[in-house]
Amino acid sequence: MENLSGGGLSHLFMAIFLHNFATFMVIPAITDVTMSALCPGRDECSIAIYLTGFQQAIVGLGTLVMMPLVGNLSDKCGRKALLTVPMILTIIPLGILGYSRSRTFFYVYFVAKTLTAMICEGSVHCLALAYVADNVAEERRASTFGVLSGIGSSAFVCGTLVTRFLSTSSTFQVATSVAVVAAMYLRIFLPDSNIDKKLSAPLLSDEKPKIADSDESSRAQILQPAKTLPSLHDLISLLKTSATFSQAAIVAFFSNLADVGLHASMMYYLKARFHFNKDQFADLMVISGVAGTISQLLLMPLLAPALGEERLLSIGLLFSCAHMFLYGVAWSFWVPYAAAMFSIFYVFAHPCMRSIVSKQVGPSEQGKAQGCISGICSFANVISPIAFSPLTALFLSEKAPFNFPGFSLICVGFAAMIAFIQSVMIRAVPPISSQRVSSHCTHTEP
Repeated sequence: MENLSGGGLSHLFMAIFLHNFATFMVIPAITDVTMSALCPGRDECSIAIYLTGFQQAIVGLGTLVMMPLVGNLSDKCGRKALLTVPMILTIIPLGILGYSRSRTFFYVYFVAKTLTAMICEGSVHCLALAYVADNVAEERRASTFGVLSGIGSSAFVCGTLVTRFLSTSSTFQVATSVAVVAAMYLRIFLPDSNIDKKLSAPLLSDEKPKIADSDESSRAQILQPAKTLPSLHDLISLLKTSATFSQAAIVAFFSNLADVGLHASMMYYLKARFHFNKDQFADLMVISGVAGTISQLLLMPLLAPALGEERLLSIGLLFSCAHMFLYGVAWSFWVPYAAAMFSIFYVFAHPCMRSIVSKQVGPSEQGKAQGCISGICSFANVISPIAFSPLTALFLSEKAPFNFPGFSLICVGFAAMIAFIQSVMIRAVPPISSQRVSSHCTHTEP
């Protein structure tokens, strides 16, 4: 484990950095591309908002099924094999817009992005978390999860900063090239972290799996494909594992509900309200990303052992509420830049929540647990655009019942407040693996 924790994690971090760099650098440009394809020459476009919301709902519905499946498959077939799939699929939609951004190619991109995102959306991060959980001791997971999130934030900063100085066409071409490099780097350098010892060959290997146990029941369990898809009963069983796990699942749902609602609405809101374009979006994201990166790489490793994941989770969600409310009532163009600085605190929430979850299951269930939490987040991805996209389109149009363009963002902030209130109720409990070790020692005493 020591060798893997050094070389393996460094290669994982590099692959995640490259992948996130490619995916994040197109975010500032995609709003302008969508508006140009659907409503050229306009700063407000209800069709674009509804289409984006529809895409998020379909993707959320797909990932609701795929995330637990991907997580459970990674427990059996290895993290590397499952990480390869979304990294390769990510290349396709980026390449389409790298070739052309006309209306026809935009619709081709829209379909390709919707289909591939059902597998790619969140799965890379989910599997990376499971990889880290395989190879890092429980007492260091929160800080390591924070480092992983910091790597993502660093890629966010670098990607959006590069976008600031590129044309729109060059942005998608560079993103496609980096995505290809990320997939190749993963396949060449990352050592596998297959914790299922009964399966000695990864999914993408030419070797056949070697079954170490000759017991017939073990053989049937490995060869039965239906076992790779967790049932509703499996999800309920995980939620019943501990009250802490259930509370973390509630926090994950409402936190993701708010985050998806914010990101789906914010750029259309800023474009209509303050006429932001690709460059202003990139500036805003660089500020947010720099603050988040400093926090996750420097502050979180120091604060997590001192305060505990539960307190840091509450602090992160409190500032998440505050920055959403500030976006909603923004009265001048500089207010969103001030709100973006709050990321120095609200980035605590996600890695702390994932660390809490990882401590509530055993080593052989990390992929399943992280996959189920990602599935719950995906369910929020379905609900959020259905709730907030029509609200955003309504209050940005001339048919709004009253003049409050940021009303939908205020509603998003209340969803984050529910997550904050629930997080305050979470109490630290011994990790389930420690409980099992303690129980085993008790039963074996003479």
